[in-house]
This record gives sequence, structure tokens and C-alpha cells, in this order.
Amino acid sequence: MDNLPVIVIRFALYADLMVLAGMVAFSVYALTARERNSGILPLATPSLILALAGFAVSGLGMLALTASMTGSSIWSVDGEVLREIIGESAIGTAWIVRMAALAVATMSAFAINRTDKARYALLASTSLAIATLVWTGHAGATEGWIGTVHRSSDIVHMLAASVWLGGIAAFGRILLRPVTAISGAQIAVAHRALNQFSRIGALAVGLVVVTGIINCLAVVGFPHFSRLPLSAYGKLLIIKLLLVGAMLAIAGVNRWRLTPALEVAIGNNDPASAIIRLRWSLLAEGSAAFAILALVAWFGTLEPLADIGS
Repeated sequence: MDNLPVIVIRFALYADLMVLAGMVAFSVYALTARERNSGILPLATPSLILALAGFAVSGLGMLALTASMTGSSIWSVDGEVLREIIGESAIGTAWIVRMAALAVATMSAFAINRTDKARYALLASTSLAIATLVWTGHAGATEGWIGTVHRSSDIVHMLAASVWLGGIAAFGRILLRPVTAISGAQIAVAHRALNQFSRIGALAVGLVVVTGIINCLAVVGFPHFSRLPLSAYGKLLIIKLLLVGAMLAIAGVNRWRLTPALEVAIGNNDPASAIIRLRWSLLAEGSAAFAILALVAWFGTLEPLADIGS
């Protein structure tokens, strides 16, 4: 796998930015203004770490991409070629915007507990950084009006997926700790937020599905759609769809079984077993989500029609 460094960096950048944006979004739509600063969902430290990591990984990613394009080592990239790519290509422009957005995100993370304006700035800047990622994949290479539709759809696709993934990460931040260390207030907020997340998550899932179909048609083209399973790209895409299906099934269990069970357990003043079941569900759903990101990072480097034929 010649593009392994690029794939690993793409995965790290996707995971980092999507978790960051999704967790901050969760704190906005699922928590009250008072709860955001109460310690129920501590975000100051993870936000700063993720913003700084995103900045560093994005910089490394440009080096890896240049090395891949020129056939050189990441440690011996030609400076002139690097400057040309950054200064004279759409990928370079997107990278400059991303780095500027992540600089704003880093500064906003420092002030996230002092004012909600910083929280919204962090959410907006991280979302912008995610949007720039479309120029490093197939959408960035699609031309004409189809390219515009493809890029717009891909941006919505990634932001909607960020809401889904970030919600899982946020619940993990609240519940993945010793049961005795979870306060009654945290459990009550988690239960209420689960109900809110189910509504927001349903919208996010709908957008992921619709935009996913649009993206696939834009990349492959309708005439080749039936032959897609014959390609390496198509096989990875099928695995991704199976994992998305698994995530949907787990989300359904969360919504219709585990959340009501937590409500009953809270009423009985014995939430421990319900929390443990939720933890396992979150771990399974999160694992599927990160596996999907790894696949996306991989098949984003493949030529979809290379082994399909004309």
C-alpha cells in the first residue's frame, strides 16, 4: 500500500476534526448554557488538544501529499514543489484556509469556558476546516457543475457525520468513567441529551444517506454503478455501507431500548446496569464509526473506475 502515510494522516485528520466539531456541536444543542460550564461535559482540555493536533496533522498531511505526488520521501520533500502546490493549486488554497481555521480554533479553545462566543467560534472554524477536506478527495477533482454539486454534497456529508460521531464521543466523555464517579446530575443530563441527540441524530443520518448517494453517483457515474462491486473502491464502499447499517441498528437499540431502560433505572435509583449497557453500545457504535473513517481515508486515495473498465 504505497499511500499508507497519506491514508493514516487522512484518517487522523478526519477523526480529529470530526470529533472536535461534533462534541462542540453537542454541547450547543444538547446542553443548557449553565450545563456547558458545569463540568458535566468538560471540553476545554480536549478541545485544545484536538485543535492543536489538527493543526499539526494538517501540516504533516501537506508534506505527505506532496511526497506522494512526487514519489519522494516525506522527509525529503522538495521545497520548491511544496511551495508551488500550496501557492498554485486548489488543494494548496484549501490547506491555507484549513490552517487559518485551525489557528482560530486553537485560540477559541483557550476561551471556551469563558464565553459562548468562543464556543461558537470554535464550532464555526472547525466546521470550515472540515469543509476544506473535500478538496483532498474525489470531490476536489470533479469538474463543472457536477463538481460543484459533489463538493457541496460532500461538505454536508462530512458535517452531518461529524454531528453523529461527535455525539457518540460526547456521551463517551460523560459515561465512560467509573459508575461511582458519575454524578446524579450527569446521569440525568445524559438521559435528557440522549433524547435530544436521537432527534438531531436522525436528521444527521438522513443527510449522511442522501449525500452519500449523491457522492457515489458523482464519483462513479450511473452507467458504471452496477459494476461498482467489481472494483477495489466499490468493495471498500460496500464494507462501509455495511458498517453504516450496523451503526444504524445500534442507534435504534439506543433509542428504543437502552434510553427508556435508563429512564426506568433512574426512577428506581439504580442506573448502574443501564449505564454499563449504554457504554458497550457506545463503544460498538464508536468502533464502527472509526472503522468507517479508516475506509474513507483509504478509498479516497483510490481511482474508483480503475479496475471497472469502460
